[in-house]
Amino acid sequence: MLKSHKTSNQAKPQVIIMISTFDLFKIGIGPSSSHTVGPMKAGNLFIQNLLDKNLLPQVNKIHAVLYGSLGATGRGHGSDIAVMLGLMGEEPHLTDVKLIQHKIATIRTTKKLSLNQQIEIDFNPDTDLILNGSEFLPYHPNALTIEAFADDKLLLSDTFYSIGGGFVKTEQEAKNDEPVIDTVKKPVPYPFDTAEALLSICKTNKLSITEVVKANELANMNEKALNDNLHAIWQVMQDCVIDGCHNEGILPGGLNVKRRAKAIYRQLSGIDSRKVFHDLLGVMDWINLYALAVNEENASGGRVVTAPTNGAAGVIPAVMHYYKDFCQNYSDEKIYEFLLTASAIGIIIKENASISGAEVGCQGEVGSACAMAAAGLTHVLGGTPEQCCNAAEIGIEHHLGMTCDPIAGLVQVPCIERNAMAAVKAINASRLALKGDGFHVVSLDKVIKTMKETGQDMMAKYKETALGGLATNVLDNQKIPVIDVTVNYSQC
Repeated sequence: MLKSHKTSNQAKPQVIIMISTFDLFKIGIGPSSSHTVGPMKAGNLFIQNLLDKNLLPQVNKIHAVLYGSLGATGRGHGSDIAVMLGLMGEEPHLTDVKLIQHKIATIRTTKKLSLNQQIEIDFNPDTDLILNGSEFLPYHPNALTIEAFADDKLLLSDTFYSIGGGFVKTEQEAKNDEPVIDTVKKPVPYPFDTAEALLSICKTNKLSITEVVKANELANMNEKALNDNLHAIWQVMQDCVIDGCHNEGILPGGLNVKRRAKAIYRQLSGIDSRKVFHDLLGVMDWINLYALAVNEENASGGRVVTAPTNGAAGVIPAVMHYYKDFCQNYSDEKIYEFLLTASAIGIIIKENASISGAEVGCQGEVGSACAMAAAGLTHVLGGTPEQCCNAAEIGIEHHLGMTCDPIAGLVQVPCIERNAMAAVKAINASRLALKGDGFHVVSLDKVIKTMKETGQDMMAKYKETALGGLATNVLDNQKIPVIDVTVNYSQC
């Protein structure tokens, strides 16, 4: 969110805080940015608060409650595991994904938890970490409260809201509707929070969207750091696709979903050339593969990049791999431009609507990712700023009303295939926009406003609670925990 102030010598407000590319693209773990990455960050923040107040040595008991959507689908998303890891001092971008199951198994067996790897306390996950899916706190469907005790004395109690994409707000920040941006701290030269403002900046200064975002990022880091960070994001995306193409088996969680990417990769690798097909739609098979590979890794708790969320993590990498493997002007520099342009669209969506499935449904996750990917691809293929925004608008417009109804609360069905469908749709949106002049009956700002209003009108059971849609119609009802949820989401 933009935050500004005026002085007597200023005709215009000076922007103090603005969402960064690296707020939207964060390296973390699966399966969910809001339900896994956010709760882990919350646990870590709670430990940091204890350290800051010199309270950690006194703690001998921790109690945590996950509310609303976090509570309703917490086990399927690994939210309980994430909180425990956060309390151990683990961070999403640094934790060793190969050791997570061992660490959690040790906690469950020993009934001990090492706070920040310093203070060992008695901890029973079954009684000290409660999933309360029937109660929603005021400011967002994803909420958790953590309390620390010295025997029966309450030392500290904090409530956090995981608002999507790995963003976390404290109770006070949520109450005051404060921005939570860690990456950018200095004023930026080209602040924008709408597509209209962005296009005006581009036109006035004769800049591309990439150049606008790059200038803003360079206000807080040098060019080498910017390129290094963008390279790191791209590298994790590529590694994720490679891992997904070589891993096989059944995804965890009990749905018995079989990983498909490796088998598809073997089939496609038998073709002599990726660029010559008897089937003219053969390229689509590769796009599907890229998306499936990423989201199967995400569903397995692997290393992924929020783009802008984990549930939608496969869309942008799939389109970027399409550009790399099937377009002629690929370069690392162009890939960086892709990410910067895509982030501009994500910033506008985050400012004016939501990227949280628990808040607006899957239109806010996969729909946003589709829009971001469409804009990024349009830019690297030579599109104007107007064509980039038109591509983004098409991407969102044709995801309006999409619900978030994960079966058994797992980020598997329909989430994995949904990423493949959105990646293909993003490429088509780009192609449509590139055939036009950038102007359209529906503007990007208007479709984002519509997405927000649609999310507000959507019933709670279709917003990442696993209480409606496919979540209740595919499996036997007796196998699904039914929670009576009555909540006014217009307050969220």
